[in-house]
Amino acid sequence: MQRQETITLHNKTFKRYISEEEIEKAIKKMALGINTDYEQRNPLIIPVLNGAFMVAADLMKNLKINCEISFTKLSSYSGTSTTGTVKTLIGLGEDIKGRDVILLEDIVDTGITMEKLERELERFEPKSVRIATLLLKPDAYHFRIPLHYVGMEIPNKFIVGYGLDYDGLGRNLRDIYVVTEN
Repeated sequence: MQRQETITLHNKTFKRYISEEEIEKAIKKMALGINTDYEQRNPLIIPVLNGAFMVAADLMKNLKINCEISFTKLSSYSGTSTTGTVKTLIGLGEDIKGRDVILLEDIVDTGITMEKLERELERFEPKSVRIATLLLKPDAYHFRIPLHYVGMEIPNKFIVGYGLDYDGLGRNLRDIYVVTEN
């Protein structure tokens, strides 16, 4: 199923939209910014599961700084659209008081997940919180939370692959696919 021009998941057809090579370039761009900003620091990187697991793995390979990683799991999607409600599924197991924290997402569209997570983290008194995301849908983004490291901006269309899923399928794809208009 890897590297095909079109794929079918459940009842929807998707066409290749962002190549593995473009994804790699975007991750290297994010890593360069983080490496520069945190050169003499030891940030805690917190990827949001499930989607950000592939981004986290590839980003960590490109970071040249001292850093740690701890995962959290949140959800606001059902099928191809956001539910508007974020559920905390697995909480943070690290002490972040006085720590530099980088929240890592695969995609930010409305921003509801990042807004909720940032608000929750502030209760634990981190030194700083920055947000990194591979993909941003600026037309869908409704919050004013600054996004510090953005790999690339995309239109407000439903996509799968590279950690992103459609009802559980497609996370394993190396490329990113966009739903076709059918």
